[in-house]
Amino acid sequence: MSKVVCLGILVADLIAKPVTQFPPKGKLMTVDTIELHTGGCATNTAIDLARLGEDVGVIGLIGQDGLGAFILDRLKTENVDILGLKTTAKIGTSTSLVLSDVDGERSFLYYYGTNGIFAEEDIDFSVIETCKILFIAGSLLMPALDGEPTARVLKRAKELGKYTILDTAWDATGRWLSAIGPCLPYLDLFIPSMEEAKMLSGKDNVEDMAKVFLNSGTQNVVIKCGANGCYMKNSTEEHYLQGFQVDAIDTNGAGDSFVAGFITGLLNQWNFKRCGQFANAVGAHCVTALGASSGIRNKEEIMLFMENRSNDNDTQIGI
Repeated sequence: MSKVVCLGILVADLIAKPVTQFPPKGKLMTVDTIELHTGGCATNTAIDLARLGEDVGVIGLIGQDGLGAFILDRLKTENVDILGLKTTAKIGTSTSLVLSDVDGERSFLYYYGTNGIFAEEDIDFSVIETCKILFIAGSLLMPALDGEPTARVLKRAKELGKYTILDTAWDATGRWLSAIGPCLPYLDLFIPSMEEAKMLSGKDNVEDMAKVFLNSGTQNVVIKCGANGCYMKNSTEEHYLQGFQVDAIDTNGAGDSFVAGFITGLLNQWNFKRCGQFANAVGAHCVTALGASSGIRNKEEIMLFMENRSNDNDTQIGI
């Protein structure tokens, strides 16, 4: 039985680094490394949770191809439950070409593949029935599931007594709140990035962004602010938590690792603020290595890292 189920996008990431500019048409440019890694919000968060010592499973769809086999093997190796994972021969596994610059910031070329056809009927609810937390991972990149279908899944999970969480990805189609809005009343926690929260809310500062989401029905809002940390708000608490400063090599997967850290805090029944601090620390570890999960350590190592760093107080982080 998995305590957490990560339902959403599973992706094979082909990471090139460093990419300083795109080559002109018909020309070639060299990079130092090109590596194949697992990616996608569901894959990344599940692997990170497993590395943090939590019981976790995935629900999603991969292709019956080499990249799908790669993702499946990695999930098994990382002790992630794959009971909810389905395969199809209809289309290829979702893939991203990740262009990482010298500072570790990324740009993406994304192929929807299996994530593009993953739908409500692909979800095995018997897997959700036995978990404590359902995390919808990568909304806005699942066109057959986004919007009302996701809302129905969350509503059903709430009726089963599950704690529900949702994060978002960048929406190149421009649907934004029309797709996310129906889901907000069924969320215990909404956890977008600051850039996505701005597009969803139409607001320019995190306080106003959070108010939009809280007024729309979610119980708790955590806005990921990258290296600056996070902003957290619910009906009784508000925190600005400064991020831990580390030497960033690759920011790929940082937001997913933040979510894994926050979920770990929830499973350990830490308070709201402590969950955010631990999430910041897990995110800091993520960016110290190439790949979405390579930098993640076990829970004890990360807690020791926190004890040795000063991040105990609420801090205005200039957002």
